[in-house]
Amino acid sequence: MRLSYCTNAHPAEDVDGIIAQLHEHAGPARRASGLGRLGVGLWLPVDAAAQLAEDADARARLAAALDAEGLELFTVNAFPYRGFHDDVVKLGVYSPDWTSDERLEFTKDCATALALLLPEGESGSISTLPLGWRDGWTPERDAAAASRLRSLHDHLAAIERETGRSVRIAVEPEPGCILDDVDDVVDWLAAHPELTADGRIGVCLDTCHLAVSYADPAAAVRRIEEAGVRVVKVQASAALEVPDPSAAAEALAPFAEARYLHQVRTDPAAGEALRADDLVDVLADHEWPHDRPWRVHVHIPLHLTPAAPLASTQHVLREAVAAVLETEHGAEAHLDIETYTWTVLPAEMQPATLADGIAGEVRWAARELPVDMPVASGEGAR
Repeated sequence: MRLSYCTNAHPAEDVDGIIAQLHEHAGPARRASGLGRLGVGLWLPVDAAAQLAEDADARARLAAALDAEGLELFTVNAFPYRGFHDDVVKLGVYSPDWTSDERLEFTKDCATALALLLPEGESGSISTLPLGWRDGWTPERDAAAASRLRSLHDHLAAIERETGRSVRIAVEPEPGCILDDVDDVVDWLAAHPELTADGRIGVCLDTCHLAVSYADPAAAVRRIEEAGVRVVKVQASAALEVPDPSAAAEALAPFAEARYLHQVRTDPAAGEALRADDLVDVLADHEWPHDRPWRVHVHIPLHLTPAAPLASTQHVLREAVAAVLETEHGAEAHLDIETYTWTVLPAEMQPATLADGIAGEVRWAARELPVDMPVASGEGAR
């Protein structure tokens, strides 16, 4: 698979900020990784996406920065709309949802910009949210979301006719959303075959979310393939595992932070599967069971293992990537390291610089996963 790291680890909201972060973080991470080239999965907030879709000069400046830093662009993260590094994000990350024209126009801009920035003959991928958060969802809202995704599908087809470049959308199931897990996203897409028949819309398999759902990775990927749906993108991520919660309260406390939502699930093999929307609530709930393992939606850096009594679900990532590569189009799926949590992780998990942390994850992926890694031939090689 082709590897990238996702720039939603950085707070930039406009094109100039994105270019600055490429020079400050992405280029140094590539060099520290010892690579000749490194992919970046750009997070394009709404204003940056609109500017890049409309402004050829802005695209040229971004392309020049990518080239100068030895970086490749083939995938975009269009899940967060804006403000992903605000003091409090929580449920705000799911707005606007797929019932809104704002979500549709934003994603169309991301697709247009990506197609115009792709190298000749390259295919692109864009990850997006799983329709929306579950509360207040109705059949009417579901129909509205399907209608907007059909409009997006038509836009992708028009892009390919006009540019000769294909862009695919990857719907990313996430705990607590309408499409909570792989079964949900497969069932929903199977009910809308007009979206998937030509491969333009498929699944983003976030392996942290997959782990939190306690899904078997091989079985989940097999379910996607048997439904005739493509895995378009894999987000390489690891969840926080809590084998013995009865001894973990002190260790978990630093992860119960105010910015992001940290969904919790209990192991269904150990009894009734319980679900909570945030670790903060679980730690405050004296009735929440501590007699069975938990998994928590915290994106743990791939190369780091939390100190006991906590652990990481790196094994789920390994198994998922291996399973995807066994599918018909698996080698075409993009593999994007998505650890956006650096600024909220405990002090003992913080790197000397963010570039050092990203480079550590890239080196781990090169060692542990079947990825295409162009190694630098000398200092500063591109």
